[in-house]
Amino acid sequence: MLRYFAGAGSALLLILTGFFAWKGMAQEDQNPVPAPPAAVAAPAQPDAPPRPPAADERTKEQRRFDRADQDKNGRITLEELYLPRRRAFQRLDTNGDGRLAFEEWAVRTQTRFAEADANRDRALDRAEYAATAPRPRAPARQKGCSC
Repeated sequence: MLRYFAGAGSALLLILTGFFAWKGMAQEDQNPVPAPPAAVAAPAQPDAPPRPPAADERTKEQRRFDRADQDKNGRITLEELYLPRRRAFQRLDTNGDGRLAFEEWAVRTQTRFAEADANRDRALDRAEYAATAPRPRAPARQKGCSC
């Protein structure tokens, strides 16, 4: 018998909770956001700092497309997509044979290892390995920013 009373009480509480939640959402906002004030033109001051440059109106995807479109004709060819990769490959292909050997690909790692190996024992201890940690990058400067 106690189960029936507990079930009825739970159902009643559930119904009341739903009712109060519904009433809470149905109320109108008592503190609406006021309208912005009318723009007031400030007088020009000779010692005022210069205005920041206007933001680029292009979207991120439009800027990415414009970087890839080398000849600016509104179309991207396969050669235009290959161009940055060809430049990167040419930087790695040190002997210029058109093939990338493992030693050419790993030259940066070999150079960093040689620079960090202070005692020239061809092994890095903890202090030497700590010197190979990547340097934190400085925040990128925005185009047109005279920061």
